Parts: sequence; structure tokens; C-alpha cells
Amino acid sequence: MRDRDCVGFLQWALPRLGLRWPGYRKVRGTVCKRVGRRLRALGLVDLDAYRDVLAADPREWECLETFCRIPISRFWRDRGVFERLGREVLPALAAEAPARGERLVRCWSIGCASGEEAYSLRILWREEVQPAFPGIEISILGTDVESTMIARAEAACYGEGSLKDLPSRWRERAFDRDGGAFHLMPGLKEGVVFRLQDIREEQPDGPFDLILCRNLVFTYFEEGLQAAVLGRLDRRLRAGGYLVIGSHERLPDDAPSYAPLDGLPVYRKRADGEW
Repeated sequence: MRDRDCVGFLQWALPRLGLRWPGYRKVRGTVCKRVGRRLRALGLVDLDAYRDVLAADPREWECLETFCRIPISRFWRDRGVFERLGREVLPALAAEAPARGERLVRCWSIGCASGEEAYSLRILWREEVQPAFPGIEISILGTDVESTMIARAEAACYGEGSLKDLPSRWRERAFDRDGGAFHLMPGLKEGVVFRLQDIREEQPDGPFDLILCRNLVFTYFEEGLQAAVLGRLDRRLRAGGYLVIGSHERLPDDAPSYAPLDGLPVYRKRADGEW
């Protein structure tokens, strides 16, 4: 399959899935390989024949949609974001909780893949925040559309490449090594729950103090769907809470309730009477 043929196919198919071509430009090779394997499995000669299959069988669109999922994740992805979360955001949330009569900071990791982001938060909390706020706990919900990703997240076993950005001192304190496998220590699973969920169709009740929605909605979803999902997130993020998106993403233009922290894709939701 030639690259230009696959590009033309994706530019035709993605909008029909509620997805946007610009988000796939750099990762199209992965999607094209998956589509190529599907053509061979179906005994099809080219993409035109695959379009005929899609026209005849709506269920094939569901199959194509799975080819367009890009579960790239690792611990401490975007170091500057996690450093700011540990230095500023999580301590602020921990300090504010007692004023609301609570002893819990609630977090939601959307598109959690194999759990690296959720567990990065958990490690960060134990190492940087909890010593200063011993009476405050953290709960972290990770959601993903892929059942295989949820199973891997619950297993919490990773290869060395997934940990390459994690500070080495924390790697030693957070994982037991068995050959080339790194097993998260059981205590760091406490307070972390994973759930099979498609953000386009279902969301947890909330409210949450911190929502991480990185490198998914605002990269791959078409603009109308981005706005719709943001509205759902907004209803589940408490006033004064924080929303984190990907370092190369931006919120829709009609999101005036959010103010970014300097130089980072971390936004604070306006509380009544602020700004």
C-alpha cells in the first residue's frame, strides 16, 4: 500500500468516525499497517475494495475504528507537566480539601492505556505530596476504551522502556524488578481503579479535582466532538480544579472558564468570583 493511497483513504474515512486527519499525520504509518493487515485478512486487493466492504457492512467501521486507536504511554511523559503537578497543583488541591470538609483528592486519567499516567500520579503523590499532607488521601480513576489496556493497567507490569523518563530514585522505590520486567509495588495500587469506558459515550459521575485528558480528545477527535467532550468534562471538574491536556494540544476557542498555568498545558477552572 502506497503512503499517498493510505493518506487519501484516511482523509476520507476519519471524518466519518468523528476523527480528524491532522491528528493522525505523524502516526499514520501505524494505522496504515493495521489497515494493510486487514486487507490481507479479508483477501482484498486494494483500498477501493475495502471501501466497498465498509459500504456494505456497517460493522466493519467498528473494526476500522479500533485500528485508529493510538495507545502511546509511558511513566512521567512530559516531565515538566508532572514536575508542576507535584510542586504546585497537587499540594494546592491537598491544602484546599479540608476547607470543603474532605480528606480526599479525586483524579481522573482519561485514555489511561496501560496505567502509566495513573500510576505516575500515585508515585508522585507518595513521594512529593503525602509527607506534607499526611491526613489527605488520593483516589485515581483510569478509564480506557480498550479492555486489553485495562487488563495491563491492573497487572501493573512494565518493560524498561516504559520507565525511561521516571526519576531513577523513584524507579527503585516503586518497582520490583524481575529480569526485564518491572512490577509496581502493591502499596502503590491502593487508591487506583481502572474502568472500561469510552469517553465519547460514558463518563464517571465526579466531581473530580484533577482531570488528565492528554493526547486523545484534543488530538484525534474532530472539533465538534472535542467541544462536546469538553462540556462533559467541565460538568465533572469542580470549580477551582485543574484540567491537563497534551503538550501539543489546545482547548477549543470557546473554553473561557479555563486559565493556563504559565507555559504548560495545565488549566485551572474558574471558581465563582475569580478573574
